[in-house]
Amino acid sequence: MSRIFNSKIRNLLHIDDSQLRCIWNGYRFWHSKHEFHKNKELPNNNTNTTRNRLFVFSGVIGALGFYIFFEHKRKNFKWINEEIQKFRNNVNLFGVVNAAVPVGNVLAGRREQFNFIADVAEKVSPTVVYIEIKDTRRFDFFTGKPMTASNGSGFIVKEDGLILTNAHVVINKPHSRVDVRLKDGREFTGVVETVDTVSDLATVRIPVKGLTALKLGSSSKLRPGEFVVALGSPLTLSNSVTAGVVSSTQRGSDELGLHNKMTYIQTDAAITFGNSGGPLVNLEGEAIGINSMKVTAGISFAIPSDYAKAFLARTPATKPPDLAKGRRYMGITMLTLSPDIIMELRQRKQPVPEDVNHGVLVWKVILGSPAHSGGLQPGDIVTHVNGKPILAAADIYAALGDEHLKALDMTIIRTDGRRLNVTITPE
Repeated sequence: MSRIFNSKIRNLLHIDDSQLRCIWNGYRFWHSKHEFHKNKELPNNNTNTTRNRLFVFSGVIGALGFYIFFEHKRKNFKWINEEIQKFRNNVNLFGVVNAAVPVGNVLAGRREQFNFIADVAEKVSPTVVYIEIKDTRRFDFFTGKPMTASNGSGFIVKEDGLILTNAHVVINKPHSRVDVRLKDGREFTGVVETVDTVSDLATVRIPVKGLTALKLGSSSKLRPGEFVVALGSPLTLSNSVTAGVVSSTQRGSDELGLHNKMTYIQTDAAITFGNSGGPLVNLEGEAIGINSMKVTAGISFAIPSDYAKAFLARTPATKPPDLAKGRRYMGITMLTLSPDIIMELRQRKQPVPEDVNHGVLVWKVILGSPAHSGGLQPGDIVTHVNGKPILAAADIYAALGDEHLKALDMTIIRTDGRRLNVTITPE
């Protein structure tokens, strides 16, 4: 009977045998103490007996209530602790910092995949040559060899030794010799075969065959924003490579202050003095332009390859001019300052005074030339010659053609803003 009673109590209170035994032992201990005190009371006292029974019953019920309460709290606290632990494991208020992970495998192969500029330069550079103009009337004191008057670049267009370059590179000084150096270090004396001063193109031939030629692409298919690579020998540094994008594919000669009725390719690829005559190539390794001139940083121009194709196909060949019988020689390369060029120079923080609205910009001075000896420097702006305003480069050529003028008194503006007068005696 007691066993059935015990099982019912366990099911009712959701406790096991050990917990029930603990409650029973506590009750027996309390009951023994109560009987001891009860024996000390007066016998046959019904009031005390009823009171004692109620007290015992309430004590058992109270003990069971306290046990159930604290056991419930203990289980709830255990559940709460488990949830808190889960929250701590899943949430980090201060973030998680992982150890450095090697990225070598992630970046592997990117050089071969994305170095398209290097791929173009590797393909084209064997066709680029360094051109040096030697003054046969002046010799180096130590070596006894002719002194260098100027330099430029060019590129091979036929495997039999035909080289395309700028006309101003090879005919800018009388009594000169054209030396050509290939990428492999071999040097040859070149012969100027054809010249077109209008398009500023010329060909030079060297006595060697079996060379690697560069293909001429179609400049008419060129788009603004295309990547281009300029190769050449800037400042006598052979096989230099610069890259940029096409800013304009149809920059008219009238916008540049020229009167040759041509269009030019404008690019931000760095083109300096020695780059003249070198190729401007697209990402397919085709020459789409011939580097011609630089106005300022970020503004350079190239002759479209379509003009070069027409020049190479033209017959009969144009012989190079005899400079000894032509106009006098001063030794500069210049660019007419049109209003558009002046505005663009000012936007690029170039020192062009506000009162200057005409003139020519000197962007190259040949060492040892009359202009160099007279004090002209690259970047000078010529505004007047012998008191007459200079509106275009044609005015300078007209003064050189006037045999009555023995010297040219030029008013110039230097890059630091100073206004100076220099005297040039042409040869």
